[in-house]
Amino acid sequence: MAMSGPSGGIGGRRGRGHRRAPMAEINVTPLVDVMLVLLIIFMITAPLLASAVPIDLPESRAKPVETEDQEPVQLSINADDTLYIGEEVVPEAELPARLDAIARENEGKDKPRQIMLRADKGLDYGRVMRVMGELNRAGLTRISLVTTGSEGAAEGEPAAVTDGSETRP
Repeated sequence: MAMSGPSGGIGGRRGRGHRRAPMAEINVTPLVDVMLVLLIIFMITAPLLASAVPIDLPESRAKPVETEDQEPVQLSINADDTLYIGEEVVPEAELPARLDAIARENEGKDKPRQIMLRADKGLDYGRVMRVMGELNRAGLTRISLVTTGSEGAAEGEPAAVTDGSETRP
């Protein structure tokens, strides 16, 4: 008696016209794996792209300031003395009008709008003070200077530091 396989032939061989049918379903497991890896990469890199304006911030050992629910306005001055509100370049002549518009948006609210001032550490001190004077003139008095933490803080992590008006020696 000869041994026969599932196909009826000797040794399990199939007949000539019995090829394996192509798989009709798409395997989504590799797609899900790739998407999860991309999601993790974007979640890690998104905080690093918080500000697209390249500025070499000064260091500070002060504690970070708590920000509130309302998103603060980012005012940046880079090394070549270009002003930015958010990521938009603002010509020097337009700055007072833009600051007045920001102050008007906040009228009638309990607290004035918080301004996060990011200035390159190589800038002239007088230049930063002139911008702070314009902020004060517009009624935007809650100004925080953004620095990088030193020693106690995480390396390269930006920290908002108050202008010193609320601290006592």
